[in-house]
Amino acid sequence: MRTLVTGGAGFLGSHLCDRLIQEGHEVICMDNLITGDTDNIAHLSGNKNFRFIKYDVTEYIFLDGPLDNILHFASPASPIDYLELPIQTLKVGSLGTHKALGLAKAKKARFLLASTSEVYGDPLIHPQPEAYYGNVNPIGPRGVYDEAKRFAEALTMAYHRYHGVDTRIVRIFNTYGPRMRLNDGRVVPSFLHQALTGENLTVFGDGMQTRSFCYVSDLIEGIYRLLCSAINDPVNIGNPVEMTIMDFAKKIHEVAGGNGEIIFKPLPQDDPKVRQPDITKAKGLLGWSPKVSLDEGIRETLNYYKKKLNIK
Repeated sequence: MRTLVTGGAGFLGSHLCDRLIQEGHEVICMDNLITGDTDNIAHLSGNKNFRFIKYDVTEYIFLDGPLDNILHFASPASPIDYLELPIQTLKVGSLGTHKALGLAKAKKARFLLASTSEVYGDPLIHPQPEAYYGNVNPIGPRGVYDEAKRFAEALTMAYHRYHGVDTRIVRIFNTYGPRMRLNDGRVVPSFLHQALTGENLTVFGDGMQTRSFCYVSDLIEGIYRLLCSAINDPVNIGNPVEMTIMDFAKKIHEVAGGNGEIIFKPLPQDDPKVRQPDITKAKGLLGWSPKVSLDEGIRETLNYYKKKLNIK
């Protein structure tokens, strides 16, 4: 198998590269490094089954030789990123997806789109099943990411129906683990960074909004199973264990220590009040469910950040 991973130097993309190489794939990693980092793939340098190309996938993509799979993971993925890079976020979700699908069509390759739970917006149905159409503000500050992914899903299904491209769509819920940037802006690296450096933990709103956290190895397992399946419709992959942000902040203090207090700041516009995946489909069709407990996952992530920060 010869597989292209766009956004392959990012948090999830780099873990996917690892898994695909482990499964015997020859992997081409493509990333423009706007939010990706070559440190995430440095351990693959010199591997005969790995090749890195620095490239912006919103431009025409040309690759010599056959291609069996394209996993399109290129995109800013945290609120900080897509608020600072709104045009790039929209372009990679639209133009980038178009270019990647065009390559899949030309190479007769299987195409897997990394979509997101953000397509559900601030949901009015809880937990969120794949059949839910979402509650998204298209002109709000988060709309650049939400609508880019919704458009990418529509384009992927259009290529599947009109051109016969063999497509997959994974809707990824909150995921955490090693290789997340410390300045990522999402709650796990933010809380861990603050705890490790003795800062106060910043909670937005009243902390009663909920999230569910999936460890990266569980997510990658689900994505790989979806790639190998025959499912063209979207599939949620995430951990359905739900908790409030306040409870999560207390959990971080429990696991990571730190002497900072919990402080509160205003909730950002359109920030979802609840987030929990309905994984009935993934369980039934893929035989997948998450295995790693929150305590175990947080400890692994904590150890990674300690090394990054050179903390004993």
